[in-house]
Amino acid sequence: MKVEGKNAVVELFRSNTQIDKLLVQNNAKNDLYSIIGMAQKKHVKISFAPKEALDRESEVKNHQGIIAYVNGFSYASLDDILNEAKQRNQEPFILLCDGIADPHNLGSLIRTCECAGVHGIVIPKNRACQVNDTVIKVSTGACFNVKIACVTNLNDCIRWLKERDIWVYSLEANGSSIYDVNLTSGLALVVGSEGFGVSQLTKKLSDEILSLPMHGKVNSLNASVAGALGIYEVVRQRETK
Repeated sequence: MKVEGKNAVVELFRSNTQIDKLLVQNNAKNDLYSIIGMAQKKHVKISFAPKEALDRESEVKNHQGIIAYVNGFSYASLDDILNEAKQRNQEPFILLCDGIADPHNLGSLIRTCECAGVHGIVIPKNRACQVNDTVIKVSTGACFNVKIACVTNLNDCIRWLKERDIWVYSLEANGSSIYDVNLTSGLALVVGSEGFGVSQLTKKLSDEILSLPMHGKVNSLNASVAGALGIYEVVRQRETK
Protein backbone atom coordinates (compact mmCIF):
# COMPACT_ATOMS: atom_id res chain seq x y z
CA MET A 1 0.00 0.00 0.00
CA LYS A 2 1.22 3.50 -0.85
CA VAL A 3 0.81 6.53 1.40
CA GLU A 4 1.22 9.73 -0.58
CA GLY A 5 1.55 13.39 0.30
CA LYS A 6 3.33 15.28 3.08
CA ASN A 7 0.58 15.33 5.70
CA ALA A 8 -0.40 11.70 5.21
CA VAL A 9 3.22 10.51 5.46
CA VAL A 10 3.85 12.60 8.59
CA GLU A 11 0.81 11.04 10.29
CA LEU A 12 2.02 7.63 9.18
CA PHE A 13 5.34 8.15 10.97
CA ARG A 14 3.60 9.51 14.08
CA SER A 15 1.39 6.41 14.25
CA ASN A 16 4.42 4.10 14.57
CA THR A 17 3.17 1.98 11.67
CA GLN A 18 5.84 -0.24 10.15
CA ILE A 19 7.11 1.47 6.98
CA ASP A 20 8.93 -0.54 4.34
CA LYS A 21 10.55 2.29 2.42
CA LEU A 22 10.27 5.96 1.45
CA LEU A 23 10.47 7.33 -2.10
CA VAL A 24 11.44 11.01 -2.26
CA GLN A 25 11.64 13.30 -5.25
CA ASN A 26 15.09 14.53 -6.23
CA ASN A 27 15.94 18.06 -5.07
CA ALA A 28 13.41 17.73 -2.24
CA LYS A 29 11.99 21.00 -0.99
CA ASN A 30 12.69 22.17 2.55
CA ASP A 31 9.30 20.97 3.82
CA LEU A 32 10.32 17.37 3.08
CA TYR A 33 13.53 17.50 5.11
CA SER A 34 11.70 16.90 8.39
CA ILE A 35 10.08 13.76 6.97
CA ILE A 36 13.43 12.52 5.74
CA GLY A 37 14.72 13.09 9.27
CA MET A 38 11.85 10.98 10.70
CA ALA A 39 12.72 8.19 8.27
CA GLN A 40 16.40 8.30 9.20
CA LYS A 41 15.62 8.10 12.93
CA LYS A 42 13.48 5.01 12.33
CA HIS A 43 16.05 3.51 9.93
CA VAL A 44 13.55 3.44 7.06
CA LYS A 45 15.13 2.90 3.66
CA ILE A 46 15.04 6.12 1.60
CA SER A 47 15.28 6.23 -2.20
CA PHE A 48 15.50 9.40 -4.28
CA ALA A 49 14.07 9.56 -7.81
CA PRO A 50 13.03 12.12 -10.43
CA LYS A 51 9.50 13.50 -10.40
CA GLU A 52 8.59 11.35 -13.41
CA ALA A 53 9.29 8.20 -11.41
CA LEU A 54 7.02 9.32 -8.56
CA ASP A 55 4.34 10.26 -11.09
CA ARG A 56 4.40 6.69 -12.40
CA GLU A 57 4.24 5.24 -8.89
CA SER A 58 1.48 7.55 -7.67
CA GLU A 59 -2.04 6.16 -7.38
CA VAL A 60 -3.74 9.43 -6.43
CA LYS A 61 -1.66 11.64 -8.76
CA ASN A 62 -0.87 14.17 -6.04
CA HIS A 63 2.20 12.77 -4.28
CA GLN A 64 3.76 16.15 -3.34
CA GLY A 65 7.20 14.66 -3.85
CA ILE A 66 6.94 11.82 -1.34
CA ILE A 67 5.53 8.27 -1.22
CA ALA A 68 5.76 5.81 1.67
CA TYR A 69 5.21 2.07 1.28
CA VAL A 70 3.53 -0.02 3.97
CA ASN A 71 2.45 -3.65 4.04
CA GLY A 72 -1.33 -3.09 4.04
CA PHE A 73 -3.61 -1.32 6.49
CA SER A 74 -4.01 -2.72 9.99
CA TYR A 75 -7.67 -2.81 11.07
CA ALA A 76 -8.80 -2.70 14.69
CA SER A 77 -11.41 -4.89 16.38
CA LEU A 78 -14.71 -3.79 17.91
CA ASP A 79 -13.24 -4.50 21.33
CA ASP A 80 -10.31 -2.21 20.48
CA ILE A 81 -12.78 0.60 19.80
CA LEU A 82 -14.65 0.12 23.07
CA ASN A 83 -11.35 -0.10 24.95
CA GLU A 84 -10.32 3.21 23.41
CA ALA A 85 -13.42 4.85 24.89
CA LYS A 86 -12.75 3.20 28.23
CA GLN A 87 -9.16 4.41 28.29
CA ARG A 88 -10.35 7.98 27.67
CA ASN A 89 -13.01 7.54 30.38
CA GLN A 90 -15.71 8.54 27.88
CA GLU A 91 -19.02 7.13 26.68
CA PRO A 92 -18.39 5.22 23.42
CA PHE A 93 -18.85 7.21 20.22
CA ILE A 94 -18.68 5.14 17.03
CA LEU A 95 -19.39 5.83 13.36
CA LEU A 96 -20.89 3.01 11.28
CA CYS A 97 -20.51 3.38 7.51
CA ASP A 98 -23.32 1.53 5.74
CA GLY A 99 -22.05 0.92 2.22
CA ILE A 100 -19.97 4.06 1.66
CA ALA A 101 -18.50 3.37 -1.78
CA ASP A 102 -16.69 6.61 -2.65
CA PRO A 103 -13.14 6.72 -1.22
CA HIS A 104 -13.33 10.51 -1.06
CA ASN A 105 -16.40 10.31 1.17
CA LEU A 106 -14.84 7.65 3.37
CA GLY A 107 -11.58 9.57 3.64
CA SER A 108 -13.44 12.75 4.55
CA LEU A 109 -15.50 10.94 7.21
CA ILE A 110 -12.36 9.42 8.73
CA ARG A 111 -10.74 12.85 8.89
CA THR A 112 -13.83 14.32 10.58
CA CYS A 113 -13.97 11.44 13.07
CA GLU A 114 -10.33 11.89 14.04
CA CYS A 115 -10.78 15.65 14.51
CA ALA A 116 -13.96 15.14 16.56
CA GLY A 117 -12.49 12.51 18.86
CA VAL A 118 -14.69 9.63 17.66
CA HIS A 119 -13.45 6.41 19.25
CA GLY A 120 -13.75 4.27 16.16
CA ILE A 121 -15.21 3.68 12.72
CA VAL A 122 -16.77 0.49 11.39
CA ILE A 123 -16.95 -0.40 7.70
CA PRO A 124 -18.32 -3.58 6.08
CA LYS A 125 -16.07 -5.89 4.07
CA ASN A 126 -18.47 -6.25 1.14
CA ARG A 127 -19.99 -3.72 -1.25
CA ALA A 128 -18.18 -0.83 0.40
CA CYS A 129 -14.93 1.07 0.11
CA GLN A 130 -11.98 -0.21 2.15
CA VAL A 131 -9.04 1.84 3.39
CA ASN A 132 -6.95 2.32 0.27
CA ASP A 133 -4.40 4.79 -1.11
CA THR A 134 -7.05 7.39 -2.00
CA VAL A 135 -8.79 7.12 1.38
CA ILE A 136 -5.46 7.63 3.14
CA LYS A 137 -4.66 10.68 1.01
CA VAL A 138 -8.10 12.29 1.46
CA SER A 139 -8.01 11.66 5.21
CA THR A 140 -4.56 13.37 5.30
CA GLY A 141 -3.33 10.36 7.24
CA ALA A 142 -6.07 10.57 9.91
CA CYS A 143 -6.81 6.88 9.35
CA PHE A 144 -3.57 6.10 11.20
CA ASN A 145 -4.81 7.95 14.29
CA VAL A 146 -8.37 6.60 14.65
CA LYS A 147 -9.37 2.97 15.09
CA ILE A 148 -11.12 1.45 12.06
CA ALA A 149 -12.76 -1.97 12.17
CA CYS A 150 -13.80 -3.94 9.10
CA VAL A 151 -16.66 -6.38 9.79
CA THR A 152 -18.29 -9.14 7.76
CA ASN A 153 -21.83 -8.03 8.57
CA LEU A 154 -22.74 -4.52 9.74
CA ASN A 155 -26.11 -5.61 11.14
CA ASP A 156 -24.46 -8.28 13.30
CA CYS A 157 -22.15 -5.53 14.51
CA ILE A 158 -25.17 -3.41 15.46
CA ARG A 159 -26.67 -6.30 17.42
CA TRP A 160 -23.32 -6.78 19.20
CA LEU A 161 -23.16 -3.09 20.13
CA LYS A 162 -26.74 -3.02 21.40
CA GLU A 163 -26.01 -6.00 23.65
CA ARG A 164 -23.41 -3.73 25.26
CA ASP A 165 -25.91 -0.93 25.90
CA ILE A 166 -24.80 1.25 23.02
CA TRP A 167 -27.59 3.16 21.30
CA VAL A 168 -27.67 3.02 17.50
CA TYR A 169 -28.96 6.00 15.52
CA SER A 170 -29.28 6.11 11.73
CA LEU A 171 -28.97 9.40 9.87
CA GLU A 172 -31.85 9.42 7.40
CA ALA A 173 -34.75 11.53 6.18
CA ASN A 174 -38.14 11.63 7.93
CA GLY A 175 -36.81 10.90 11.39
CA SER A 176 -36.64 12.81 14.65
CA SER A 177 -34.71 16.06 14.60
CA ILE A 178 -31.15 15.34 15.66
CA TYR A 179 -31.31 18.47 17.82
CA ASP A 180 -34.17 17.05 19.91
CA VAL A 181 -32.49 13.77 20.91
CA ASN A 182 -30.08 13.30 23.80
CA LEU A 183 -26.83 12.04 22.31
CA THR A 184 -24.64 12.07 25.42
CA SER A 185 -24.80 8.34 26.22
CA GLY A 186 -22.79 5.64 24.45
CA LEU A 187 -23.84 5.57 20.81
CA ALA A 188 -23.12 4.51 17.26
CA LEU A 189 -24.13 6.82 14.42
CA VAL A 190 -24.94 5.19 11.05
CA VAL A 191 -24.23 7.05 7.80
CA GLY A 192 -25.71 5.43 4.69
CA SER A 193 -24.40 4.98 1.17
CA GLU A 194 -24.28 7.76 -1.38
CA GLY A 195 -27.00 6.32 -3.60
CA PHE A 196 -29.28 4.36 -1.30
CA GLY A 197 -28.86 5.74 2.19
CA VAL A 198 -29.15 3.46 5.21
CA SER A 199 -30.40 -0.04 4.35
CA GLN A 200 -33.87 -1.10 5.48
CA LEU A 201 -32.72 -3.77 7.93
CA THR A 202 -30.18 -1.42 9.47
CA LYS A 203 -32.90 1.18 9.99
CA LYS A 204 -35.11 -1.45 11.64
CA LEU A 205 -32.29 -2.44 13.98
CA SER A 206 -31.59 1.17 14.90
CA ASP A 207 -33.02 2.59 18.10
CA GLU A 208 -34.09 5.73 16.27
CA ILE A 209 -33.85 7.53 12.93
CA LEU A 210 -32.33 11.00 13.19
CA SER A 211 -32.67 13.74 10.58
CA LEU A 212 -30.95 17.03 9.85
CA PRO A 213 -33.25 19.95 9.01
CA MET A 214 -33.64 20.48 5.26
CA HIS A 215 -34.96 23.85 4.11
CA GLY A 216 -33.95 23.88 0.46
CA LYS A 217 -35.23 22.24 -2.70
CA VAL A 218 -32.56 19.53 -2.69
CA ASN A 219 -33.66 16.83 -0.24
CA SER A 220 -30.35 15.20 0.65
CA LEU A 221 -26.77 15.97 1.65
CA ASN A 222 -23.51 14.40 0.57
CA ALA A 223 -22.73 11.42 2.83
CA SER A 224 -19.55 12.93 4.26
CA VAL A 225 -21.25 16.29 4.89
CA ALA A 226 -24.26 14.70 6.61
CA GLY A 227 -21.93 12.54 8.68
CA ALA A 228 -19.83 15.53 9.72
CA LEU A 229 -22.88 17.51 10.82
CA GLY A 230 -24.20 14.55 12.80
CA ILE A 231 -20.83 13.87 14.41
CA TYR A 232 -20.42 17.45 15.56
CA GLU A 233 -23.92 17.60 17.01
CA VAL A 234 -22.86 14.71 19.24
CA VAL A 235 -19.69 16.62 20.14
CA ARG A 236 -21.68 19.79 20.89
CA GLN A 237 -24.08 17.99 23.20
CA ARG A 238 -21.33 16.21 25.07
CA GLU A 239 -19.30 19.35 25.57
CA THR A 240 -22.28 21.32 26.88
CA LYS A 241 -23.61 18.49 29.08
